[in-house]
Amino acid sequence: MDRDAVRRAEDADLLLLPEVEGAADAPFAAIGIPLPPGTGSVEDLRAAACVLVVGRPVVGFARLEVVDGLAHLEQVSVRPEHQGRGLGSALLDAALAWAAGRGFGRVSLTTFADVPWNGPFYRRRGFVEFTAPGPGLLRLREEEVAAGLDDHARREVLVRDLS
Repeated sequence: MDRDAVRRAEDADLLLLPEVEGAADAPFAAIGIPLPPGTGSVEDLRAAACVLVVGRPVVGFARLEVVDGLAHLEQVSVRPEHQGRGLGSALLDAALAWAAGRGFGRVSLTTFADVPWNGPFYRRRGFVEFTAPGPGLLRLREEEVAAGLDDHARREVLVRDLS
């Protein structure tokens, strides 16, 4: 079995995801962007629309939800020592395939606009600024502002058509 194959998360994988996310958040702290805890509890992860993982043991994951009738890429995290091997791209491709396979026409996300491994990464992969987000995405942005994410770098809402 390919250790780097993306797969649906199993219950045992979910226990590892907060630690993976914490490690993946370290580069943000290094550039002066402290991030609040994000993945939530194992129960929150179980309730997600989809959680995809890569590695055995897990070294990266993608979490998807449904917001405003769109597939919403809530999180992509890869441990820093495993970055640069295409795992983030593989997770993103699998997330897009999951969304397309369930009939979603678009995938949305929120991200730091100018952090190289955030906004520019997604824009190179076909995401564009979402100029008319719905109430659910606007609520997510309000939560990000309240959590202080906009205090350190510009945030944006992006969307990618799957057609």
